[in-house]
Amino acid sequence: MTSSQTPHPTVSERRAPHDRGSAQTFLPRRYSGDHSELFHSFWIAGFESASHLNRSGVRIDMVSATQHDAWVDEDYARLKEWGIRTVREGVRWHLVETARGFDFSSLRPTVEAARRHDIQVIWALCHYGWPDDLDILAPGFIDRFARYCGQAARFIHEHGDGVQFYTPINEISFLSWAAGEKAYIHPYREDAGRAIKEQLIRATIAGIEAIWSVDSTARIMHTEPLIHVLTPKDRPDLARAAADQRAAQFEAWDMVAGAMEPQLGGHPRYLDVVGVNYYHANQWEHPDQRLRWEDTPRDPRWLPFSSLLAEVYYRYWRPVVVSETSHFGAGRGRWIREVSNEVGRAREAGVCVDGLCLYPIIDRPDWDDPDHWHNSGLWDLCRTHEGKLDRVLNQEYATELRAAQARLRSGAHS
Repeated sequence: MTSSQTPHPTVSERRAPHDRGSAQTFLPRRYSGDHSELFHSFWIAGFESASHLNRSGVRIDMVSATQHDAWVDEDYARLKEWGIRTVREGVRWHLVETARGFDFSSLRPTVEAARRHDIQVIWALCHYGWPDDLDILAPGFIDRFARYCGQAARFIHEHGDGVQFYTPINEISFLSWAAGEKAYIHPYREDAGRAIKEQLIRATIAGIEAIWSVDSTARIMHTEPLIHVLTPKDRPDLARAAADQRAAQFEAWDMVAGAMEPQLGGHPRYLDVVGVNYYHANQWEHPDQRLRWEDTPRDPRWLPFSSLLAEVYYRYWRPVVVSETSHFGAGRGRWIREVSNEVGRAREAGVCVDGLCLYPIIDRPDWDDPDHWHNSGLWDLCRTHEGKLDRVLNQEYATELRAAQARLRSGAHS
């Protein structure tokens, strides 16, 4: 590395809160192996933690549905043989904030297990859900969220170890679309997508300030879906619509950084780590015709994942983390093979990809049908006669993951 090249700051080199986001150029360099400058391990395990009201009006709780709350010690111990020492977890706001005040009994077992197993946690403070009495579009939502973020950060700072990472609101773009345009999750609106997105940006900024007020060393990761949208064949009249749909993926990050709608309060200091969530259905023809990843040969318009990662990195000059990725069924192994190879290519080309999260690491039920399991984890879940959900390793996925880890470590990408 030459003197003109500056790596992303390590934890020990973080600037003071008042100096966050000051002008600094992060130039590309070759990233070898599977070392992370941000996390305890490059490979990250994500535990599904959605807690919203689904389209039937039922409160879901993925942490409870997968029994991760009951078996967190076992789940963390199981990660050691895979060299995974960093996880994504969710704080369940609807359980923490009660009519009597803040109750962290639902969070304490996870915090304590993380300390016992030396696991670093990236905490999602709002994974689509909030307390029943709260209206997302009411002015009080922002203050309530900020107060909750501050209290959660205080509890974690006092009971956890090391530098803490937070995702204030998971997937602002998806949440505003699902809750404000498609009436898919609470509050089931079709006319409020923009209003919800702007409200979530304001809440995110207030939440970050509340976190930093009690823990000045805390790091922030903003997670959004990473997509690619194409103009349909023989429909050049839809080119602008397709481009606008594609460009919308950047809005939340732009707003947080103050590059768009600055009246919301954004600033570069709030855009710390950029998390991208990427699945097999994230490339399509406008408006919703999916490009089939599973086809051989594949549609030639499919854009390599490494190119998408480079686009995000060179847009923001912030560390990028693959904060969610997985496939389901028999495609799990093939998917992680391709994604890890693409991540390796991006890193070798100078793109700072600082982590790859297998999400979910254990299987999860469907949001709308609790009896349907996605078969998307490294471990499937099998219910015993006693009611426990046993973790059953998927051998095909495991074999491909071992090979992917070895290739990334050695720098050999097929």
